[in-house]
Amino acid sequence: MNLQQFFQALRARFGVFVLILAATVLAATAVSLIMPTTYKATVSLLVDAKDEQSLNNSMRPLMLPQERLSYLQTQKDIIASKKVARKVVQDLKLAEKPSAIAALKNDDGDGSSIEDRLVESLLKKLKVETSQSNVVEVRFSSSDRQYSTQVANAFAKAYIDTMLEFRVQPAREAAAWFDEQLKGLRANLEDAQLKLTDNHQRQKIVSADERVDVENSRLSALSDELVRAQEQTYQWASREQQAHKFLAEGASPDRLPEVLDNSFVQRLKGDLLRGETKLQEMATQYGHNHPQYQRQVSENQSLRETLDTEMKKVVAGIESSARQSRQREAALAQSLAAQRARMLSLKDNRNEFTVLRRNVESAERAYDTAMQRSVVSQVESRANQTSVTILNPAVVPNRPASPNIALNVALSLVIGCMLGVGIVMLLEISDRRVRSLNDLDNAWNVPVLGELKPWKPANRLLGQSGRNHRALPNPG
Repeated sequence: MNLQQFFQALRARFGVFVLILAATVLAATAVSLIMPTTYKATVSLLVDAKDEQSLNNSMRPLMLPQERLSYLQTQKDIIASKKVARKVVQDLKLAEKPSAIAALKNDDGDGSSIEDRLVESLLKKLKVETSQSNVVEVRFSSSDRQYSTQVANAFAKAYIDTMLEFRVQPAREAAAWFDEQLKGLRANLEDAQLKLTDNHQRQKIVSADERVDVENSRLSALSDELVRAQEQTYQWASREQQAHKFLAEGASPDRLPEVLDNSFVQRLKGDLLRGETKLQEMATQYGHNHPQYQRQVSENQSLRETLDTEMKKVVAGIESSARQSRQREAALAQSLAAQRARMLSLKDNRNEFTVLRRNVESAERAYDTAMQRSVVSQVESRANQTSVTILNPAVVPNRPASPNIALNVALSLVIGCMLGVGIVMLLEISDRRVRSLNDLDNAWNVPVLGELKPWKPANRLLGQSGRNHRALPNPG
């Protein structure tokens, strides 16, 4: 069937087409009028995915497109969850409203509670949509325009409260856990500080570092004094050995450096030398038996004895100085050994002190770290803001969302036209008729005897007009 045949069939069965079209439109209009009126309230939420992600991970403040879409899908699932719907039921106290309970009479609920049935009923009428932006639209449909608006706004508020709970609840649990840990860490710190204080009192330490510095200085000073004492002992030992050598050889000790450096001995030697000179003069002048000569001899002998006594005293002084130097060296060596032993004991005490001090420092660091984390957790547990903001709250709709009579009538026109054309085609196929020369087209293998042209009135064919003339009958 070509297009011309189709239009000829449609013209021939135009009544059927109009009847079907009219029936379809009437049925759609009737159904639209019978359908219950539904109002749809919409609330727009702005979800800052970047801010929420930065809260969880400060090292990656940017979010990839796939992660953002996944995050928004997660938010959709949270909004449409039973947890949020149950919070809506509790906030609006729907379980106490007779109108909400009356709407559940047709739903048995399989023995579930009224609150659970209300949750299921709300989720069936809820629709959450997202786009390429961070805006999430929450739509709720109901036959009551005020009710739909209240529930839509309640879903937005319940979602924000739930997100705040998701953010605050872990922080509260962490804060409570840190509080318990701080008690133990504080006890450990106090115990470590008490042990360190007891060690100070037992060792009589005011400052371990200062004490070590003093003892080190004392050890260094004793070491230097011992070195100097050893040098002096060596020098006095050399002088003593030289003096003993002189005396052992029978030499006079007046050649010793100490004797030569003694002014008193040198003065005695000078007096003795002058006495000997004077004695020689008296011997020449008075003789050996003269009283003055004898008196001078006696004075010279006294000077010589005094000189010998003084030189022996010098030699004895050398021996005494050498002995004292050895004693001082021995005393310094003993003091140095005692100081070294004291330093070793102090090092042992210092090791114990270092261990105790490190225990205190470690306990302080652990306590400070836990305190900082506890403060952060407590601050986060008191947070009252989330990354979700109500962009456009739901308002009471002026017109119902369904039924849309104009749209339904338009769709019924399209569907009626399609049904009418389809039925006309079915009737034409089931009852095929010859409507034109093309319908024959030798389909039945019959000859064409003639073709009737479109009928025209007789007055037009005869070229006359008037009321007394009648037209030829229609050949069709």
